[in-house]
Amino acid sequence: MVLAVTMSSFGEPEVLHIAEVETPQPGPGEVLVRVRATALNRADLLQRRGLYPPPPGASDILGLEMAGEVAELGKGVTSVNVGDRVCALLPGGGYAQYACVPAGMLMRLPNTLTFAQGAAIPETFLTAYLNLFVLGRLAPGETVLVHAGASGVGTSAIQLVRLAGAESIVTAGTEAKIQRCLSLGAKAGWNYHEGSFVDFVQQHTDGRGADIIFDFIGAPYFADNIASLATDGRLIVIGTMGGSKVDALDLGQLLGRRLQVIGTALRSRSLADKIALTSAFQAFAGDALARGDIVPVVDSVFDWRDVQEAHKYMESNRNTGKIVLNVS
Repeated sequence: MVLAVTMSSFGEPEVLHIAEVETPQPGPGEVLVRVRATALNRADLLQRRGLYPPPPGASDILGLEMAGEVAELGKGVTSVNVGDRVCALLPGGGYAQYACVPAGMLMRLPNTLTFAQGAAIPETFLTAYLNLFVLGRLAPGETVLVHAGASGVGTSAIQLVRLAGAESIVTAGTEAKIQRCLSLGAKAGWNYHEGSFVDFVQQHTDGRGADIIFDFIGAPYFADNIASLATDGRLIVIGTMGGSKVDALDLGQLLGRRLQVIGTALRSRSLADKIALTSAFQAFAGDALARGDIVPVVDSVFDWRDVQEAHKYMESNRNTGKIVLNVS
């Protein structure tokens, strides 16, 4: 038996508690990892409330990413060794002392990074890479508008945009968050409490609009997002934190400027897709991570026994970057 964060029911953070669960066993092609750190994601909050069930066959334990040490190899695994420092994206199960991971999903964790930093890499950087390069087809010289720029995915996207030779502009809720985004490479920032961002985008793109927009908010931003896109622009809807139902859509705008609206989700993708994505990201950015040219942005680290407080902190929207749990 091992320890994991479990839920007594769906609901508020108080339903979370640490309890014993069965030790996971690696199957063929899998490895067992001793988890040293995991990180919070918005999906965890939704799953805790019963609004985002895990994919079929996935662990019902929260946690979509982790960093730790390889503890045991499943049959046929030769790509890693026991004791290797790794991090990985998970379909669930990260809030636990041990997790089973397909070997192809593992990323080696550079010695220059802590386990807490490693836990902040997989979900944010893989999400950003997927949406920037696979779906968004980002090209050098283009401009990306990143909403929630100070979020985990936002801070990762800003850095990947810079690494690709493109520019990012951001929205965020405080001046401190905007300044952090600028320090990571964003060109300019807009405080969304000041109203519509359309004029801001036009000002910082010489009237062209953004080539790609990363949106976590959904319906409330939809009209301004469409107005802020350049010809041939791509709106990538990553979340619907503000609502999912749009009152009206003028399809003529999509046709006239050849716009694309793309919905995306990483968790529900096939294992083969996730392995390919992991490999592509490592080829593109692995050396940059090892050198420190791009960094996982960690806002705060909680002991996993304080998981309730960590969830409350995420729900307060005060964080810049990732909230991490150290797993003992």
